[in-house]
Amino acid sequence: MTVLRRIFPLLLILALGIAAQASAQTAKSPSKPSLAIATFAGGCFWCMEEVYEKIPGVISAVSGFMGGHTKNPTYQQVTSGNTGHAEVVQVEYDPAQVSYAKLVEAFWRNVDPTQRDGQFCDIGPHYRSAIFYHDDAQKNVADASRAALEKSKPFKAPIVTQTVRAAEFTRAEEYHQDFYKKNPVRYKVYKTGCGREARLQSLWGTQQQ
Repeated sequence: MTVLRRIFPLLLILALGIAAQASAQTAKSPSKPSLAIATFAGGCFWCMEEVYEKIPGVISAVSGFMGGHTKNPTYQQVTSGNTGHAEVVQVEYDPAQVSYAKLVEAFWRNVDPTQRDGQFCDIGPHYRSAIFYHDDAQKNVADASRAALEKSKPFKAPIVTQTVRAAEFTRAEEYHQDFYKKNPVRYKVYKTGCGREARLQSLWGTQQQ
C-alpha cells in the first residue's frame, strides 16, 4: 500500500503533463477554414480564372463547364454549342476573408451583362454570362446585386445575364487551367484582340475591377 501511495502521485503528475502537452499542441494547430464554392460564367474561362485568382481570400479558381445536358463533356463538345454548357470558373473561397457579395461584384465588373449568348468576340450560348448559385443564400445575394445594378448601371442596355441554380461541374482539360500563367503572351494577345478590356472600360469606366 505504501508503494502505491508513492507511485500514484507520480502517475497523476505524468498524466496531467501529457494532457497539458496535447492541449497546447491543439491550441497551436490552426483549425482548417470552412471553405465555400461559387460558380460564374463570364465568357472565356481563362479570363475569369485570372480575375478570381487575384482576389484575396480565394483559394482556387478552376476552369470548367456547367449547365448542359451531356455527361462529362470535352472542350470540343462544349464549343460546338450542342451540349448546352457554359464555360465557367468554379471558385473555392474562404468566407472569413472574402464575402460572396464581393465575388458577385467582381463578376459584374468583368463581364458585359448586356450581351446575350456571348461575351466580347466569343459568340455562342456556351459563352453566355451567368451566375450559378449553390444555395438560397447565394441566390438572394445575386438577386439583390442584380436589382441594385439595374438602378445604378452606367449603361442603358438591359441586363441579360442569367441567374440559375448550379448543376454538375465538369473540370476542363488541364491545358486550360491557369492558361494566363502558362501562356502569358498568347493569353494577352487573345484578351486584347477579343476586345475584352476595351469593352469593359466602356461599360464600367473607373468602376472596373
